[in-house]
Amino acid sequence: MSKKNVAASEPASFEQAMAELEQLVTQMEEGELPLEASVAAYQRGSELVKYCAVQLDKVENQVKVLEGDMLKPFAADGAAAADDEDEA
Repeated sequence: MSKKNVAASEPASFEQAMAELEQLVTQMEEGELPLEASVAAYQRGSELVKYCAVQLDKVENQVKVLEGDMLKPFAADGAAAADDEDEA
């Protein structure tokens, strides 16, 4: 039972969570896991996704605090960055 507790523990970092998530996805995509193991992998994957989302939200909030009013909408085509350079 302690193995399940260790496997279900919170990852040490965002990167570790992503690596574990990628491993779970690979195992599930191979389609060779028994049903019970697939359900457990799905559940663990769901926990990891939630953990990563929380970590990303924390970092986003930190960036907002650090940047303050300097944040500007991101334009996928880079137009906002080019406009800013023209104004300078």
